[in-house]
Amino acid sequence: MSSDIKASEQQRMDNVVDKIKIAQEKYQKDISSAKQDSQAIRDDFSNNLRIKTESYSGIFETAMTVRQQQQLLQERENNWKQATRRLDVLAKLEKKPYFARIDFKEKGEHRESVYIGLGSFSDRPDNFLIYDWRAPISSVYYDGGLGNVAYETPDGTQTVDVLLKRQFLVENATIQTVFDTDEAVGDQMLLDVLDDSSDTKMKSIVTTIQKEQNQIIRETKAQLLFVQGAAGSGKTSAVLQRIAYLLYRFRGNLTSSQVILFSPNQLFNDYVDQVLPDLGEQNMIQMTYYQYAQRRLPKLKVETLQERFERIKSEEEKKIQSIKDSLRFFNATTVYGNFLERRGMRFKDIRFRGEVFFEKEHIEDIYYSFNENYHLRNRLEATKERLLKQLGRRVDKESKKEWVEKAVQESSPEELAKLYGDRARDFGDGDAELCFLARRYVTQQYRQIQRDIQHNRFLNINAQYVHFLTSAPELMNITDKQLLAKWQSGIENVIMMLKSKRMLMEDVSPYLYLYDLITGKRGELDIRHVFIDEIQDYTPYQLACLKTSFPRARFTVLGDLNQAIFTKKESYTLLEELSKLFPKDGIKVVQLTKSYRSTKQITDFTKQVLLSGASVEAFERKGELPRVQVFDEEDKMTEKVEQQLRENDKASFTTAIIGKTLAECQRLTLKLQEQGVKVTLIKTENQRLAAGNIVVPAFLAKGLEFDAVIMWDASAVNYHEEDERQLVYTICSRAMHRLDVIARTKLSPLFERVNKDSYQLD
Repeated sequence: MSSDIKASEQQRMDNVVDKIKIAQEKYQKDISSAKQDSQAIRDDFSNNLRIKTESYSGIFETAMTVRQQQQLLQERENNWKQATRRLDVLAKLEKKPYFARIDFKEKGEHRESVYIGLGSFSDRPDNFLIYDWRAPISSVYYDGGLGNVAYETPDGTQTVDVLLKRQFLVENATIQTVFDTDEAVGDQMLLDVLDDSSDTKMKSIVTTIQKEQNQIIRETKAQLLFVQGAAGSGKTSAVLQRIAYLLYRFRGNLTSSQVILFSPNQLFNDYVDQVLPDLGEQNMIQMTYYQYAQRRLPKLKVETLQERFERIKSEEEKKIQSIKDSLRFFNATTVYGNFLERRGMRFKDIRFRGEVFFEKEHIEDIYYSFNENYHLRNRLEATKERLLKQLGRRVDKESKKEWVEKAVQESSPEELAKLYGDRARDFGDGDAELCFLARRYVTQQYRQIQRDIQHNRFLNINAQYVHFLTSAPELMNITDKQLLAKWQSGIENVIMMLKSKRMLMEDVSPYLYLYDLITGKRGELDIRHVFIDEIQDYTPYQLACLKTSFPRARFTVLGDLNQAIFTKKESYTLLEELSKLFPKDGIKVVQLTKSYRSTKQITDFTKQVLLSGASVEAFERKGELPRVQVFDEEDKMTEKVEQQLRENDKASFTTAIIGKTLAECQRLTLKLQEQGVKVTLIKTENQRLAAGNIVVPAFLAKGLEFDAVIMWDASAVNYHEEDERQLVYTICSRAMHRLDVIARTKLSPLFERVNKDSYQLD
């Protein structure tokens, strides 16, 4: 690119930065002004407010005054928030105003130039010096080359003739490189961005969005968007940009609190928590499925990620788990719920001071006394209403008894004041007063019973779930005697676990769904978008459960079905299961096959571990071959790790040593620390992602990336099962620039498919 063009572009950028600085000063003044106004309103409010309660009109006038003051304050605070948010965007634009320019012509119009950045900026109305990357016209930059390009606007599809596509690499408002391209995003820009070292926080990919990723970001019609992407294909980044795009596109109708992201673990949440704020948006709700389940079951201890990963299961137990994870089992739960409308509901006695107050048989009689038009939700509400009426009658009856009269007469002045409450003491006579106080006293004594009724504590959900499990084989026509015997012992295990207040993950979703059916829970209606990352580790039952829990939401699910380390799901079976939950014409599938995270050498090595790895395409970024080493003893392996860490540190690479289990990682960390090597062990998903070199178990490495990865003990003893192939792929595909695989005695047979030319064997 000629120096004249670069100088001319730099001059424009300098002018834009000057105007950004002027705007920053204006917003700074707006913030100060809004703060002063808020304080003045508060001072004025406390000085001038006179509470008038002598008449209805006085009360009304006071309420109106308070309301007006609140509205004024709200208005100033909104101004302050908007100015602060705008100031944050301008601070980012000052350092990097924009990263691209497109020149185009609309039919019959003059040539126009548009500059694209992280946010929009205009120096006067309708004079945009920078367009937000999410604006409709910006789509032209990502979606096509030169020539005619169509893009979607709120008014329909528009077509423009693209004459120039220019890209900038910018540091501190200084243009480092300018290049023109006919591609969506030039390889040079991608290479420069990808060659950066990894960090403990994911960065925005706005400057390097590819055409396929842009499809994901701007899709607004699908009820289910299914993104299948190879490791490092930018699917998670694209989905985070998608959230930012939706918040921009539907501003005023969608807020970040109406968007929920289910992520693989808490470490990952920590890793991605800066992406949206960097784009000028507030973070959405983020949680793992485990946190979602644990939040809804506070009295039970749900099986953790580590316990789930390390639990050893027999073949029969695997079969039972796959039944409980299936849509077939979900449908059986729904059928069982319908059956409960006629009979079979399990109840508990309602007790008062150790004595039975309402017997469970009595509650059952009430529950099934309503006609067949009553479904579970109405039946439960009607039962509660009847029980509360009966409680009221019991209060009347009990308040006439001598023990109550005695208790009232012996009450202290403080206790009596509580019984009177707000009631004016204008009783006609002493008997009426005593009657009132006695009734209040009994009502107070029975308050716990009232709460038990209102909170459905007479339902016996544990017994109900066990009864459902007992009925399930018949509902699903299971006749295999061996499987039925194992199913029965599985039920005994569930009973034992419930007694110790614990629950396995495969029981959590059916338990919650059954409770929701019985209580008629209608789901969280305010959530409009649900995002699920690492979809391959979700079961069809969990997905069906989430679909009923968020009935008004559109779903975006993404994952790499080559990394299904918990469910071992194949892509076609998962997609088939999902298609039963959504209308066929509401599903859109986007496949991302190109991997950008790793060098070509690492991608070519890792994809050969897979049986279906041919579909993974490496980006042309050169690096060294992965290295494989086999040692005869563990001490030599540890020495190799120490030496490799020193090499990686010299290259300024952050290294993750990834072991299979937590116990294995704990042993290695201890050995390294005894040798004076500085590493941080990541033990739980609730830990922060530490800077520097880390040791991490495989089940916590999902979704993360590191400059260098050392796979610890990739031996035949440690990794020999065929269904661990996806786990090995997950571990190796975390590496961006350097990969070392070390093993003891004999390398895992899962590497046998890898061509000997694809790695160095030391």
